[in-house]
Amino acid sequence: MDGVDLPARIGDYAVERELGSGGMGTVYLARSRGGRTVAVKVARPELAADPHFRARFRAEVDAARRVGGFHTAQVVDADPDAAAPWLATAYIAGPTLSGLIAERGPMDEARLRLLGAALAEALQAIHGCGLIHRDLKPGNIIMADDGPRVLDFGIARALEATRLTSTGAAFGTPGFLAPEQAQGLEVGGAADVFALGAVLVAAAGGQPFGEGTPMMLMYRAVHEPPDLSALPEDIRPVVTACLAKDPAHRPTPRALLDLLAPMSSAKPAPDAAAHPATEVSPATPPPTLSTTPPATPTPTAVSAAAPAAAGGIADAATVSAHPEAATGGAGSPPGKRSAGRVVAAAAGALLVLGGAGYAVYSYDDASFPPATHELVLPESMVDGAYGRDVEHRLPPDPLPDDAGQKGATHYSAAYTVTSTGTEKGVAFRTVEVYGSSGRYKDPEEHRDGLMDAMTLTGSETVSDPPRTIRLPGSDVDIRCETVDAKTVCGWGDANSTVAIGFTPSAPLDVAAEETRRIRAEIRRAIATSTASS
Repeated sequence: MDGVDLPARIGDYAVERELGSGGMGTVYLARSRGGRTVAVKVARPELAADPHFRARFRAEVDAARRVGGFHTAQVVDADPDAAAPWLATAYIAGPTLSGLIAERGPMDEARLRLLGAALAEALQAIHGCGLIHRDLKPGNIIMADDGPRVLDFGIARALEATRLTSTGAAFGTPGFLAPEQAQGLEVGGAADVFALGAVLVAAAGGQPFGEGTPMMLMYRAVHEPPDLSALPEDIRPVVTACLAKDPAHRPTPRALLDLLAPMSSAKPAPDAAAHPATEVSPATPPPTLSTTPPATPTPTAVSAAAPAAAGGIADAATVSAHPEAATGGAGSPPGKRSAGRVVAAAAGALLVLGGAGYAVYSYDDASFPPATHELVLPESMVDGAYGRDVEHRLPPDPLPDDAGQKGATHYSAAYTVTSTGTEKGVAFRTVEVYGSSGRYKDPEEHRDGLMDAMTLTGSETVSDPPRTIRLPGSDVDIRCETVDAKTVCGWGDANSTVAIGFTPSAPLDVAAEETRRIRAEIRRAIATSTASS
């Protein structure tokens, strides 16, 4: 990639090489006239052409410039009015926290407290400028020689306010995503505190919401208690408070500093010299000491329905030393996608039982297609080739009405191949079904959102890019792609939107044919009297 189609300069900075690309654009390593290295993030052409994006980008850059503190990558320059708007941040060398854990193993309590205090200081600086990070995770934390640095804060709202205004999206990474983010609700600084708690669990070698698909992780974040068994016992109460389901019950970053690094014991432990955390700084303006979330501007309410696309400028990395944070989105290098920024997909990826937390709106029935079909998830399907996995059952979830869907219910099930399927020689061992039935104005957009929610993990490799297939005799387009070892197909029609994950992966035509057979079994006509309701 080095030296191939690189711009010679961006502003006053000489470009040396590409670091990565994401949903917002491309990141380059560049050098100032005085020899300082910076990471320059350049907006994608379609965003550059959007005046609303430019306006929001300018406002967010102005706010990000004010973020100081010891634990963030400083914004050093920007040009929102350039042909392709760009932002330059300090280049921070060092491994990511996730890379460091993989290399050296879990942190002990002393290191966890120092890490937590450093991250709390970073959030204090970010929130103090009216910004919210929204995607704090080990891949966005650089373990520099002088302490942890938080990357990629705030600017994602520029993208949220433009491309996503009509349908909304929940940005973040499952496993670190706060319940209010997973549910598509308004997000404040308390969501970052939740993510900080999840980061500490990860740094201790644990997984607060276990393993599984993005949807399973989001479901657990909303409905199930976290697993804190990896944490030292004395630090569990602090992390428990961070991971409270109700954002009002989480501590502020300032309160976290008092809990993790009291003034009398804030010095780094001697054995943490390789990656020391900065002491609590008395120069940091002390906000009111309380356990309520910090005051931040209320972002535009995020709707329950989310499009299939995107990420923000935070999708692109600041340093090349951490490739898992350097790739993402549609603009990624061939074979790579996403920086783990997941859209909480339309038609049920939000996983909220009974629509709790949503306002239910009334929309003109005539503006939606008639209800003619619904989904069912049988105990077995495709002539008994696949049997339902009882250990991964999720209850059907009624979804709130919004401008794009009405009367929808989300369904989720996992199936494994049976002896019958083995005898028949079916191509797949497991089949995951995520979908919903209802009434949709743009069902294919909902389908794409479900497919994204099923496949985005943070370091996925795309071996077969998305392709739309219309099989002979079919009345719907089936869209398929292969990500990592999974082939995912989906459809969207007036009354159902579904994504199906097949493992092991297979040629897209094979998966599309299996999807057609499954669709014929789980999509059922409903009575006329019910359809008119």
